[in-house]
Amino acid sequence: MSKIKIFALGGLNEEGKNMYVVKVDNDIFVFDAGLKYASDKLLGVDYVIPNFDYIKENIKNIKGLFITHGHEKNMGAVCDIIKEIPKIKVFATRFTADILKKELESENIKFKNLVVIDPHKKINFGKNSIFPVRLTHSIPDNVGYALNTHDGTIFYTGNYVFDATMLGPYKADIGKLAYIGKQGVLCLLGESMYADKIGYTSPKNRISKLIRDTLSKTDNRIIVTVFTAHVSRIEELFKEISKTTRRVVVMGHKLQGIINDILDSKYLDFDKSRIGDLSNINDKDAVILISNEREKPFMNLNRIINGYDKFVKIKQTDTVFFMEPINDYNEKLAIKVIDDISKAGASVVTMSKKDNLLHHASSEDIMLMLDLMNPKYYMPVIGEYRHMVANANAASHIGMKKENILLKQNGDVCEFIDGKLNLKCFDKVKVDEILVDGNNGEDVGNLVLKDREMLGENGIVIVSCTLDRSTKKIVGGPEILTRGFIYVKDNQELLEQTRELCVLIINDNILENTKRVDYSKIKNEVRERLGHFFYEKTESKPMIITVIQEV
Repeated sequence: MSKIKIFALGGLNEEGKNMYVVKVDNDIFVFDAGLKYASDKLLGVDYVIPNFDYIKENIKNIKGLFITHGHEKNMGAVCDIIKEIPKIKVFATRFTADILKKELESENIKFKNLVVIDPHKKINFGKNSIFPVRLTHSIPDNVGYALNTHDGTIFYTGNYVFDATMLGPYKADIGKLAYIGKQGVLCLLGESMYADKIGYTSPKNRISKLIRDTLSKTDNRIIVTVFTAHVSRIEELFKEISKTTRRVVVMGHKLQGIINDILDSKYLDFDKSRIGDLSNINDKDAVILISNEREKPFMNLNRIINGYDKFVKIKQTDTVFFMEPINDYNEKLAIKVIDDISKAGASVVTMSKKDNLLHHASSEDIMLMLDLMNPKYYMPVIGEYRHMVANANAASHIGMKKENILLKQNGDVCEFIDGKLNLKCFDKVKVDEILVDGNNGEDVGNLVLKDREMLGENGIVIVSCTLDRSTKKIVGGPEILTRGFIYVKDNQELLEQTRELCVLIINDNILENTKRVDYSKIKNEVRERLGHFFYEKTESKPMIITVIQEV
């Protein structure tokens, strides 16, 4: 009897944090390990990754971590995993591996288990095998993975579109997808991000005309904001610039590194002599590229607008071109940035989020993938729940039985026994999130977040008091220091009442036993009684820290 289990450690009912596990008997295969950008509510948190305790606990059976492409939502957790599990094998195509190598180097991580793979070359793991298939996305060398088992193929798409105009390292091998489908696909794990969008994504994913129009409408300098992750967009830009006499200036080491990789890999034919340096920054016809990352949108552009960039200053003759659509999550910030650019007298070119799409599968792309693969079972992945439902509806639309469409949450286990879905399986794998503060790379945790939230909303009160070592009498203080709680000058009476209450609490505890004073008890009582006192007087709950020392 053979058993296959499929579940997600992240990526279901959310945008990002993609990580999917397939267990074939005792062999475990992990697909992608991404991050999710932190919301405003996660104070001080840079990004969120799946808890990978399951990987740690089962490392002996892990055959490998298979990365589809070099975007952070799909590989942003890899470095964090490698730090904890240096023995794990990571499989990636050449361009993806190059990006990962640079990230490992930047964090001074030495890693010997990175395996560079080629699309369409089988990798054997005993009775099972992995076959990577090239699919079209906004970055070169993107692949989906076919896991071949005795009971049929498990296929994970990652992110994809069908676009016949994207060639070379972007071109999807539709013939191989159809061949895999004919051999028998037990379960297809297909992305959902644009499942609620009607039609094909292509040609809305292409922006060459808009770039061309922007370049031709002015003879003056153009500042372009780009996402380093969307390599195909950068390539479109360079192809259009190559048709002009303009010179390119690249701002930022990360962006420069990506462009160098594109050129060195021969993915783009562009005359390197036309890439200038800082001496060309004020050339009348320069095209200046600045990075715009999702975790800190418009940070670099804001620095320029506010006059903090020592190289670039906004001129009235400039055109600022936003080469990505403005989305809901950054709309307010984008409007402010555009207003500031307009105040400086420069022109602005933006994209419609309706007419300009990223490289994710829309409903017709999904239905075509389903037709090619013809899976027995279908599991929508990669996206929020409404996207997953729309994905399921697309599958139903082309005739898939509803009972064969598997809508799940992170941790829910789908079990197949001898190629049939086990309807009696209600197993769950424990899932959680790791909140990473980029300053130290550590898991922040919910308690730290609670403290940060309390500090942000109610401020802090520090009580400092000095006691005589022998008599235990107060010889200094209590001093009351506040930040973000009250305006001190207007609340002297409240501070005096606070001092009196602290003196009372300290003396009451010391009078009981001057030889052995329980300072932990005093601190807890100060925190508790002051907490009630402050809430009664101000309806606020500041963080209270008590410091007691002896001299």
